Amino acid sequence: MASIKMEWETRLGRRFRVRDLHILSMVIKAGGMAKAARQLGMSQPSVSAAIANLESMLGVRLLDRDTRGIEPTIYAEAMLKRGVAIFDELKQTVNDVQFLADPAKGELKIGCPDTSAATVVPQMIERFSEKYPLAVLYVDTVPTFSDALPVLRNREYDLVFARLYQPLTSVADDLNVERLFDDPVVVVAGKHSPWARRRKVDLADLVDEPWIMAGTHTWIYARVAEAFRERGLGMPKTRLVTLSWPLIDHFVFNGRHIMAYPKSVAVRHSLKVLPVNLPIRPWPLSILTLKNRTLSPVAERFIECAREVAKSMADRPHTGKKP
Repeated sequence: MASIKMEWETRLGRRFRVRDLHILSMVIKAGGMAKAARQLGMSQPSVSAAIANLESMLGVRLLDRDTRGIEPTIYAEAMLKRGVAIFDELKQTVNDVQFLADPAKGELKIGCPDTSAATVVPQMIERFSEKYPLAVLYVDTVPTFSDALPVLRNREYDLVFARLYQPLTSVADDLNVERLFDDPVVVVAGKHSPWARRRKVDLADLVDEPWIMAGTHTWIYARVAEAFRERGLGMPKTRLVTLSWPLIDHFVFNGRHIMAYPKSVAVRHSLKVLPVNLPIRPWPLSILTLKNRTLSPVAERFIECAREVAKSMADRPHTGKKP
């Protein structure tokens, strides 16, 4: 059995060409060899020879041909599924070499929730950019953990920030999860609010105040509802339901509205954390990466900066002042 395996691996090393796998992908996407040849700038016989090389090496048929064109067999679909990872790793390899040779070539794609984009992620970017000023970061909004799964698995992002309030199940056992710090939910008001000057505030005092609420499906809403329920109180008056930071900034920071929000937001934006008791529940900010994907040097450097900032956020006492 060992000799058979060695023979197959030797044959694979001699005959397998990534270029042929790329040609197979193009043929399937184009729906025919002639179209693929034109797109690739190759002759049709050369395209046919590449497919034939793969079929001979593997001993299976990769394409079914009929009057409508070609269709991939189950073997071709299996190859292309693995091929996504192969091409991604090759691209990552080139990026690694370019970054190590010249930091100006470094690129990183990041996804994060709005609350993180408004608070800790800017500080991470600032620290990273101070050390690697020529690297380019692409940052997009990925609102929830469920949104993060497909973009990571499709390798659209190198890493994603997510707020996880429960352990990952087996559905996500292909992810690395690094917990950065807990970001508890607190009740906040603007610095001009009459509540900002109170040293003691009871939840019952806030029932009739104008609140901005997160949606009923959110972790924030669940914590607020739990707090009022434990006190035997009904939910407070809701004037606006949103997680939009510009709206929150206008109605909370500049007005009388009250809201429950992550503590890091309050620290970053000079909101007053009211002395209200809420149920203490962990709400960690984590970095998610794929287990079967090697991190690039630029990703490793960024994560190091993220850890430094997260440690400072976790250790910093709340003063109500903008850092």
